[in-house]
Amino acid sequence: MKKLIAFDLDGTLAPSKSHFDPRMVALFNRLLATYQVCVISGAKYELFQRQFLAQITSETSLLERLHLMPTTGTRYYRFENGSWNLQYAEDFSSEDRTRIIKALEEGINETNSGVDKTYGPTIEDRGSQITLSPLGQEVVAELGDKGLEIKENWDPDMKIRMRIAAVVQQKIPDFNVKVAGLTSIDVTIPGVDKAYGMKKLMEANKLQKEDILFVGDKIVPGGNDYPVEEMGIDCISVRSWEDTAYTIEGIIGVA
Repeated sequence: MKKLIAFDLDGTLAPSKSHFDPRMVALFNRLLATYQVCVISGAKYELFQRQFLAQITSETSLLERLHLMPTTGTRYYRFENGSWNLQYAEDFSSEDRTRIIKALEEGINETNSGVDKTYGPTIEDRGSQITLSPLGQEVVAELGDKGLEIKENWDPDMKIRMRIAAVVQQKIPDFNVKVAGLTSIDVTIPGVDKAYGMKKLMEANKLQKEDILFVGDKIVPGGNDYPVEEMGIDCISVRSWEDTAYTIEGIIGVA
């Protein structure tokens, strides 16, 4: 029997940078009553707060079963003594930040992948991860459902981002460059991806690979969920939060 169910966030538990659907909130709370749960994502911690922490249960005993791993697991939070506490953070040096941002800017320019209208910054420094979102970080916040539709239609087969990522990776070969979410590319420190996050999670909680089930929407070569499958953790690939809802219903035995 699995002890912990781990999830990607955007595209898996919720539409990109959007709140949990009420159905997902109810299922997520029920899952916490039976299993430890981890959410690992390229999103920053503040987005975790916006997307689901403000919606799910406030019951302490359940929140203590939840593991938060934003920025691809380069940060780890646990609920202790009534609040969310940072367990570790692995941040870039100022020199590395400069190199990465320059490589991302050049990747966009050299592949002619820029768009005419952007919403918010296209490159966001998240401390332990730097993320490129060619449409801008705030497209959903500013446009709502229309912004989500734009994101879903911009690069559904990941071909644009794969071209950008290949150029960026050549410029900074000592960093990890991964396609993420609907429109993003994440850069993390060497050796860091979601498999790294899962290993850190296992070490901190004395878990084995066999104890974990991972659910994600980018479990394909080049996707940022794929390293979890490569390391040998059992995975379920989904296409949307609705698929994930059905998966959770199966796990908790909802008829």
